Amino acid sequence: MNDTDAPPAVARWERVAIAVVTATFGLWLVAWALLVPVFQAPDETAHIDASVHLALGDPWVAPGDLRVERAVNAAAVQQATLPSDQWSTVTELLQAYPGPSTTVNQMTQHPPTAYAVGAAVLRAVHYGDLRWDHAFLALRLTDVAFVTALPLVAWAAVRRVTRSPRAALIGALAVFASPELASIGSSVSNDAPVLLLAGVTVLLATRMLTGDLRWRTAIGLAVALGALVWVKGTGLPAVPFVAVVVLASGAGVLGWGVRALRTVVVLAVAGGIGAWWWLHNVLAYGRVQPDGYAALRPPKDFPPGEHPTVAHFLDVSWGTITRTFWGSFGKGAQVSIGDLLTAVVTIVVLAVVVGWAYRHGPQLRTAVCLSVFPLLLVLIQNETSIHAYLTKAEVAATQGRYYFPAVVCLIVLSAIAWRRLVPAGRPRTVVATALAVLLPALGVYGFAVAASWFWNAAGFPVTGRGVLRYTEVGPVPPVVLAVVVLLAGAGLVVSVVLVTRSGRSRLVSVR
Repeated sequence: MNDTDAPPAVARWERVAIAVVTATFGLWLVAWALLVPVFQAPDETAHIDASVHLALGDPWVAPGDLRVERAVNAAAVQQATLPSDQWSTVTELLQAYPGPSTTVNQMTQHPPTAYAVGAAVLRAVHYGDLRWDHAFLALRLTDVAFVTALPLVAWAAVRRVTRSPRAALIGALAVFASPELASIGSSVSNDAPVLLLAGVTVLLATRMLTGDLRWRTAIGLAVALGALVWVKGTGLPAVPFVAVVVLASGAGVLGWGVRALRTVVVLAVAGGIGAWWWLHNVLAYGRVQPDGYAALRPPKDFPPGEHPTVAHFLDVSWGTITRTFWGSFGKGAQVSIGDLLTAVVTIVVLAVVVGWAYRHGPQLRTAVCLSVFPLLLVLIQNETSIHAYLTKAEVAATQGRYYFPAVVCLIVLSAIAWRRLVPAGRPRTVVATALAVLLPALGVYGFAVAASWFWNAAGFPVTGRGVLRYTEVGPVPPVVLAVVVLLAGAGLVVSVVLVTRSGRSRLVSVR
């Protein structure tokens, strides 16, 4: 077996299984969208406000110059002080609180792409006539639509690389393992389209690395990459990643000159689609990614007697990144699923991937190439954090969600590693069954923690007090959320059963 072997044909039962997993994930995201109060996801106020500005016809101004609308701030005040049946429509807020506030909205440091989509959605639902939380819920559900396909993308990528239907389905279930991903993917942000476009970019990259050398695949990869960098700067590390992938694909089949030409064409097409914003930044501001908060966070010295230390930087960085990758909720990441749990899960994942994904074998080239994307994200994020620490005396920009664009790479690498670690036969079936249960269980636990934190004063499990609170300020009646949660839970049970039973009955020969 080698990287150019085509995976086995997709059987009908497998199509049913991945359809159930994907539909369940969509319901799961809807449940998260209904669970987390509006404005309580990271930077959600700024993301919502950016879409409102464009819906009102305001220009996309220079980084640091945009101000949050007073109407958006007023909505947050109503949320904290009034029951939902007394909340205003968007038009009423705009009339009662016209104009911008003094609060800086940093989002114009990003391209306006995601916010233009949000503005179009707001106009389509006639947002001015809607109660503000319902108008902003429409933005959340738009992001849900972007992210829903992520299990399907992960399944296709893992299946292409490993040729194993069972591994591919477990890869799809792995998307549930990060409650943080579900929370971010169901909130208003520019991360949602990034998750989809980055996932598609990685999927097409795996196809090329495993022998799909057709020009239409290369051009599809270029289009996906161009669209990705058109949305957010976290997609920029995918540019060198794609260059490495295209240059490496077909080695031994295509000559160096042909592969170099294909790389130039792919990058040129991607650049033609998505480079305009970044070139504009370089010409207008002298840098690729201006800081929307630069004026508010000037350089400052450490307090007397204090100085930067590697130990402090690593302690803060490790703790924050692991928590906010797996599950730390609220606009200030106030609550997490547990420091010990997130540390243990991170260490297990890293140990398995580092220990077994890069061993000599037919998938080594694919594994090395897929590592480029997450490694670049790590390097860039840490360079930013170190710079902030040395110049502003604080460890900043340490968010685990910054690694979500490479989540499909991480899932594929994990699949390669686990299949090398666990012997074929019964041991692999046992481990596959355990993973199929534990991965979504981690996501369910995160949902329960978030529910208790937001609606039940951190008490667990949620009581009648929490239900009453949701009745007062939730976006929908509690029964609606309960039905969505029950449907998602049923889908998860069916998904796990399909994966585990298929593994025992049909997949023993696919090793």
